[in-house]
Amino acid sequence: MTPYLLIIPAAAFYAIFTIYPIFRQFDVSFFNWQVFPGSQSPFVGWSNYSRLLHDPAVRTAFYNTALYVVITVPAQMALGLFAAAVLTDRLPGSTLWRGLVFIPVVTSWVVVSYLFAYMFSPSGGLVDTVLGFFAGHSVHFDWLAQTWSANIVIWLVGIWRGVGWSFIIFLAALDGTARDVIEAGRVDGATERRIWRSLIIPSIRQSIVFVLVLLVIGAASIFQSVWLISAGGPYGSTHVLYTYAYQQAFTDFSFGYAAAIGSLLALVLFGLSVAEIQVLRPRGD
Repeated sequence: MTPYLLIIPAAAFYAIFTIYPIFRQFDVSFFNWQVFPGSQSPFVGWSNYSRLLHDPAVRTAFYNTALYVVITVPAQMALGLFAAAVLTDRLPGSTLWRGLVFIPVVTSWVVVSYLFAYMFSPSGGLVDTVLGFFAGHSVHFDWLAQTWSANIVIWLVGIWRGVGWSFIIFLAALDGTARDVIEAGRVDGATERRIWRSLIIPSIRQSIVFVLVLLVIGAASIFQSVWLISAGGPYGSTHVLYTYAYQQAFTDFSFGYAAAIGSLLALVLFGLSVAEIQVLRPRGD
């Protein structure tokens, strides 16, 4: 019984603060939920879901969320795998470089978001200062006031902070590959591209699937950086699903509608995760 007793606190914490809120969210999404004392929360059925299907702001938020996933996840995986491949060998100072790559992962979202907001500030920001130096005149471009430039800043934050996480997983996977098989391939004259395609990638396939699924879930659930950098602006054009749901809940007090948005995203992510695992798992498993 000892192992089960030891996991009870963590299991209880997970059940109370993760599992229960998920099911409670689905329940709330069918009501016009009110949190004020004495207020009624009438049952509205599927009307919240019908509303979000016809809400142009939800379409914008969904598009921004999908674009964030499509851009940041492949970039994080590619850069993380590249860094792991470079730093997996015993290079001079590799321990220092590994630490530098991983530091952004343990840095607070608040710190990272405000740092990038300051760097791209039109009033003495580092980016405008550097651009002005090369242009030969002062540059005052308000990056966060334009839809595409604000989204680019948000993407850069996500990529910079997330590379270290995929890096550490890929580093562990590469350290576990059969070195003798790889060296035998090199001795037999196989090119590095062929070694990666035929030996290394298949051997770390499970790690790739694991990283992909978790990065997609994390990217689709992005909230902090978007809210802290742009608060969904300008004019709601950088909202992602969670920031729009947050605005609906805590600004407009439409808790049922916000719960419907979160529930829809949860169902989409569940289906997408299952599809990713089914498509990418090795044949015969």
